[in-house]
Amino acid sequence: MEPLPVELMNTVRAGHDALATREEALAWLRGVDAWPEVVREWLPTPRGLRLDELRELRDALRVLAADVTGRASEGDPDAAADVVNRCCALAPQWSSLRWPAAREPRSAGRPGELLLSLLAEGAVELFTGEQRSALRACLAPNCVRYFVKQHPRREWCCAGCGNRARVARHYERHHH
Repeated sequence: MEPLPVELMNTVRAGHDALATREEALAWLRGVDAWPEVVREWLPTPRGLRLDELRELRDALRVLAADVTGRASEGDPDAAADVVNRCCALAPQWSSLRWPAAREPRSAGRPGELLLSLLAEGAVELFTGEQRSALRACLAPNCVRYFVKQHPRREWCCAGCGNRARVARHYERHHH
C-alpha cells in the first residue's frame, strides 16, 4: 500500500474516478485501513463528508506530484499548495498516547474535517520528507497513477502496468 496521499491521488485512473459519487468515495474511504479510530467509527454513517473538498485536495496533490515527478500538468503548484494548507487547517490535531504503545490523532474538528486534515498533513510529509525523492509517475502507457519507489528496479505502479509495458515493448520490437 502506498502512503495515504498517494492512494488518494490514485483514485483517478484512465477513464475512472473513484470519488465520482458519494457511494464510490465512501467505498474507497472504507477500504483504507490507516484511519484513526475516530474516523473509522464515523465512516459507517458519515454525515459531513466533504466530497467536493476531498476531490479538490486529490486534484491539488496530483498537481504537486506532477511537479515533483516532471509529469505534464495543467495546474498551478502554488494554488495546489494553498488547497493543501487550507485542508491542514480544517481540524487542528494533537497526539494522544494509547497505552501500551499506540499513537492516536485527536482533533476538536468533526470527523469529515479530520479526514481531510489527516490526508493534507500526510501530503505535507510526503512532499517535504524523505519520500519526496522516491515519488514516481508510473511509466506504463496511458497510466496516470503515482507510487513511492521502494525497489531500485520498480518503474510501474503495479504488476499489471509492468505487464502492459512489457507487452507494448514486445509488440513494438516485433511488429515494426
